[in-house]
Amino acid sequence: MRRTTRFRRLMEAKEILVLPGAHDALAARIIEQAGFQALTAGGYSATATLLGQPDTGQLSMTEMADFYARLCDATSLPLFADADTGYGNVTNVARTVRAYERAGVAGLFVEDQVAPKRCGHMAGKAVIPAEEMVAKVKAALDARRDPDLVIMARTDALTVTGLDDAIARAQLYREAGADLIFVESPRGVAEMRRICREIDAPLMANNVEAGLTPILSAAELQKIGYAVVAFPVAATYAVARTLSELYAALRKDGTTVAYRRRMMTFDEFNARVGLPELRRQEAEKQDFARAVMGRAQKGTRKRRK
Repeated sequence: MRRTTRFRRLMEAKEILVLPGAHDALAARIIEQAGFQALTAGGYSATATLLGQPDTGQLSMTEMADFYARLCDATSLPLFADADTGYGNVTNVARTVRAYERAGVAGLFVEDQVAPKRCGHMAGKAVIPAEEMVAKVKAALDARRDPDLVIMARTDALTVTGLDDAIARAQLYREAGADLIFVESPRGVAEMRRICREIDAPLMANNVEAGLTPILSAAELQKIGYAVVAFPVAATYAVARTLSELYAALRKDGTTVAYRRRMMTFDEFNARVGLPELRRQEAEKQDFARAVMGRAQKGTRKRRK
């Protein structure tokens, strides 16, 4: 089954779909090993990983498409991608969808922020006219080659023009054909309940630690009415804290001995990244090559006789 089809079925299932966030290909592998059914990777973590910079729209579409291709190569799970504002007008949106499809993503979202965008939980955002965003949604839907590729429309209007406008926009984006809807940054459960009550569409919740929206469990969000919940930045925050502590210990002690109990061993890490399986595959290929050479040599000897 195609990853797009798997993702769509997971999104439409009765049980809420949990999307842990990957900041790099190693994280994508570990997410699959942990038993999750799908994953996401956003521009916030990609910008931190690739540039060491904040999420202020600095990465280009082609950089993000390459980032997603690497992640899709590292896991068999469906990956839900961040297409920011579509990187321009409707023509750019169409090109973005085609590039992301080639990268192997199972779904993506486009948002109604003014470019260059900001993280949805940062101050100073602005949104484009709803009509312009509806055209972008249509462009994304028309550009996809795989009809199961999930197209989500995201609105950042709540913290810019208010909840009423955010809901009205979300309803328009759904009418335009968006498969999944995301209203960014509700301030509490009451707003979340209203969003789920008034928007007739599968909805995504976004758990950003220390962000504007309260962190609720997947079970709680399912009861409210959400179909999908993403944890896009938790891994990035955990890695940043871990590396900060590791390098502080190394700087202080001149060695990693004090930190070593919190690290994987050489063999444990090699197992995580698939070295035993890679060696097994190499041995199989060598065995095959030796068998072919052996048959060829026997044939040569018979012909000489």
